Amino acid sequence: SAIVGVLVALSVIALVLSLVKVEDVTLPPTVKYGMVFDAGSSHTSLFVYEWDSDKENNTGVVSQTLSCDVQGPGISSYANDPPKAGDSLRECLDKALKGVPAAKHRDVPAYLGATAGMRLLREQNSSAADQLLAEVAKTMQEYPVAFKGARILTGEEEGAYGWITINYLLDSFTKFSPKAHTWLRPEVANIFGALDLGGASTQISFMPEGSVIDQNEASKFTLYGYDYNIYTHSYLCYGQNEMLRRLAKELIAESAPSTRVHHPCYPKGYNETLSLSAFRTSPCTDGGDPRLPRGDTEVALEGSGDAGGCRAALRQLFNLSACGQSRHCTFDGASQPPLRGPFIAFSAFYYNFKFLNLTEGQPLAVAREAIEHLCQRSWEDLSSSYPKEDPKRLPTYCANANYILTLLLDAYKFNETSWNNIFFQMKVGSADIGWTLGYMLNLTNMIPAEAPARVKGHMPSLWAAAITFIILALVVGLIALLL
Repeated sequence: SAIVGVLVALSVIALVLSLVKVEDVTLPPTVKYGMVFDAGSSHTSLFVYEWDSDKENNTGVVSQTLSCDVQGPGISSYANDPPKAGDSLRECLDKALKGVPAAKHRDVPAYLGATAGMRLLREQNSSAADQLLAEVAKTMQEYPVAFKGARILTGEEEGAYGWITINYLLDSFTKFSPKAHTWLRPEVANIFGALDLGGASTQISFMPEGSVIDQNEASKFTLYGYDYNIYTHSYLCYGQNEMLRRLAKELIAESAPSTRVHHPCYPKGYNETLSLSAFRTSPCTDGGDPRLPRGDTEVALEGSGDAGGCRAALRQLFNLSACGQSRHCTFDGASQPPLRGPFIAFSAFYYNFKFLNLTEGQPLAVAREAIEHLCQRSWEDLSSSYPKEDPKRLPTYCANANYILTLLLDAYKFNETSWNNIFFQMKVGSADIGWTLGYMLNLTNMIPAEAPARVKGHMPSLWAAAITFIILALVVGLIALLL
């Protein structure tokens, strides 16, 4: 009977253990953080990213946890007072560190990348540019982060990293398949091109059908086990702020010696006084022009609201004839392979078209009609209709929108059909589109995490019940043995 009792007890134990539910228990994730300053020509922004090796979500393993706009202009504006450039970063740095656990501060890789504004300053005064970078580096080194350097990006880097960001966020490189339990590479046709318009430069980046014509405009990356050879070109002095400055200079030169100049892109009733000394602050307009009045003459720009005249004036800013009869050329003699695939247009492309409610993929005819209507509105009408809009930005929307059309259609060679492949967008999920995420991903050699490491285990409550039952069964068995 004792042996029978023990066998019965062991059988019951085996039965209970077989009924205990086995679950997949995910190992606790290791959360990491990174931060990147985007020091643009007109302003600076800080982005903080978070990732772990065990999580998959719809936008990849990296998520944006914070964005902070630095107060004041871009760092290139502090050329005459470099310490202020460093001090301007402190408020956003303080804010960022509050969102990161203190124990992880010193492990946070921190970068600062400067773009076209600093590229222009370096052309104009390289020692001033170096001093500004030294000051922002000095400030960042005072904080408990793993500072990785402050540098000026090339235009091609800026374009390429924006391309990486877009396709990373849209899962264009690789995507986890729950059904196949593995990472899959989407079709190459789903790779997006990138169109970026900043204050001082503009970039176009995409994956061409064949090889890139000019190898100086090729960017090569190995991402997720695959090689990508993309075309990317940056046009300095073709950002929207430099465009407005160049446009004003050309209009003034054509109207000289008059100091009252009709501006076809400004709304009727809007007037602006401009000193010719403003042209000397940028290499884009600093060149001498014998048609301009001498000295610091002030000129009155008077808006005329002429959409056709605006487009004609903007076309003169592009040397479209430099390409001759070549089909693989944009302007100023720059080569470009045939356009391919869908494109995301972000930064100033997005913000200007958002003002016109044109970000939802309307046909080209609708965009043209909306821009035409905007340019015909008077300054009194616009300022009363948009009282919360920045009064310095509001009069420039007609010029900016027409400039975007000229750049995309006449320069980059989009047409009525391919226009429908352009998506004006600034975010994917909660993450901003821009070069900063792609820059950090590249420098940290990050790739999508593999499937979460899982171990077979039992729920703690079931383990406790099983152990309790085992003990009771053994006691019963021993009692049966003794009896």
